[in-house]
Amino acid sequence: MPLPKFGLKGASPNGTFGPIANDKPVKVSMELPAELHRDLTAYAEVLARETGQPVGDAVRLIVPMLERFIASDRGFAKARRISI
Repeated sequence: MPLPKFGLKGASPNGTFGPIANDKPVKVSMELPAELHRDLTAYAEVLARETGQPVGDAVRLIVPMLERFIASDRGFAKARRISI
């Protein structure tokens, strides 16, 4: 019977158990250029119109946008595989 899979934090692809990653959120404070903030706000408004769901604070879009950017960066994925 195969070992249970607990996601990325519980078992590696070969079934061995390793350390659990620290998933505690990290608070970051940063300044956005005014033009970028305006663009982010406009992006949130367009997204709200297209989805029919209010976005609320446009700044909350930064995390999912960064996650998608990093996930789609093939050069980063390759470099990460090489360094592991």
